[in-house]
Amino acid sequence: MSVKSFIAKLFAKSIYNETQKWTQKPVETQQKVFQDLIRQAKETQFGKDHQFNKIKTYSDFAKQVPIRDYEDLKPYIEEVTKGKENILWPGKPIYFAKTSGTTSGAKYIPLTKQSMPFHIKAARNAILSYIHETGNADFVDGKMIFLQGSPKLEEKNGIKLGRLSGIVAHYVPKYLQKNRLPSWETNSIDDWETKVDAIVEETFSENMTVISGIPSWVQMYFEKLHQKGNKPIGEIFKNFNLFIYGGVNYEPYRAKFENLMGRKVDAIELFPASEGFFAYQDSQKEKGMLLLLNSGIFYEFVKADEFYTQNPKRYTIGEVELGVNYALIISTNAGLWAYNIGDTVEFTSLQPYRVIVSGRLKHYISAFGEHVIGKEVEEAIKQAITGTNISINEFTVAPQINPKNGLPYHEWFIEFENEPADLQEFALQIDQAMRKQNVYYDDLISGNVLRTLIITKVSKNGFQKYMQSIGKLGGQNKLPRLSNDRKIADKLL
Repeated sequence: MSVKSFIAKLFAKSIYNETQKWTQKPVETQQKVFQDLIRQAKETQFGKDHQFNKIKTYSDFAKQVPIRDYEDLKPYIEEVTKGKENILWPGKPIYFAKTSGTTSGAKYIPLTKQSMPFHIKAARNAILSYIHETGNADFVDGKMIFLQGSPKLEEKNGIKLGRLSGIVAHYVPKYLQKNRLPSWETNSIDDWETKVDAIVEETFSENMTVISGIPSWVQMYFEKLHQKGNKPIGEIFKNFNLFIYGGVNYEPYRAKFENLMGRKVDAIELFPASEGFFAYQDSQKEKGMLLLLNSGIFYEFVKADEFYTQNPKRYTIGEVELGVNYALIISTNAGLWAYNIGDTVEFTSLQPYRVIVSGRLKHYISAFGEHVIGKEVEEAIKQAITGTNISINEFTVAPQINPKNGLPYHEWFIEFENEPADLQEFALQIDQAMRKQNVYYDDLISGNVLRTLIITKVSKNGFQKYMQSIGKLGGQNKLPRLSNDRKIADKLL
């Protein structure tokens, strides 16, 4: 055991003990976060507009601060982007994480001196939790790669801005700098395909032990490595034993990944976003990710199927239930207040509180009242490929409301790595898995409102070409699993 791995194990134990303290007092922990947020923001413009000085309880807060999305909060954010102080949070943000919105164009999410450290600590603690549970720390002596956006930052009225993953690159601890790849120069390449080619050249002969990134883009990196080395990734990188990912569900990619790697590798799931780092997988044995209740974020939850009703009930951490699909609402030490991030979660455990990301509020299909969510389509395809040699690269689903012949249906666009021998039988298996999960979908099939789903094959690299065509190839960009219209479908066709 090296000195570095020995120290890592000691540090992991310390962080584990620290984590246990707040996980055992979840309600009290969230109450303290809530009180600290209100106290610190009393004299901000937002705090004055919403009478924070009169807020004594969560009930007061819920009455005075409505749920908002980016468009609703935009007037305040525009004041912040002009360089004004004390608008949403004391002082000015130190960064804006620039993201692409669907209706609002570019979105500027503030990152403050208080919020930024939690992004770094959460990623670090996810790795330390893995070390504590498994005892595996040898990988700290090897090279680590983080596929991310460019670290080059712009500036807007004295506030630096860039992609979150590029901002985080400025905070890599000194003890990891020598182990970290790719180089700063390669990481700064804007064109994703050129960047991945350069990363392959830089890493091919290195002792890579940890690889991190969104699965769809890591897959592209693995494919290029395989082309260069003509052998599995597990043979190219003999000591590669930890894959860290976030942003999308890994399960639809798992079979393809294991085929590319030639062996199984432990994985850690993260739940980061520009708005905050919400959860990480703290156990290889338990389902779900540990919700971070002590990280400067106060959480509220609204049942997803009630979200668009008038005045839906807002729940706090002590009121949530297992297996319910909740919209995630946050108030943070970056100045977001009762903010709807658009993600939905389900709790898999209440002791401690663990979640899975079940989908997006706006990424669903309910063209016929079926309200199909991301978790359901991912679980259906997982069931259909389990125990087979079928593997897929990517998929998305859209409704076909006006077919030329017959009943309407859900159209599944799938890019296969290994195709099923019988495509219709495979489609039927997915359909049956969908019907078991979603009673509304089952009723529509049974009532002859919908016919069973149809699979449309997408050509090799078809999804990459689509993402490139809309300027979203690589980085933190993700393909929506579901659409309630045919914008993506028509482009693919």
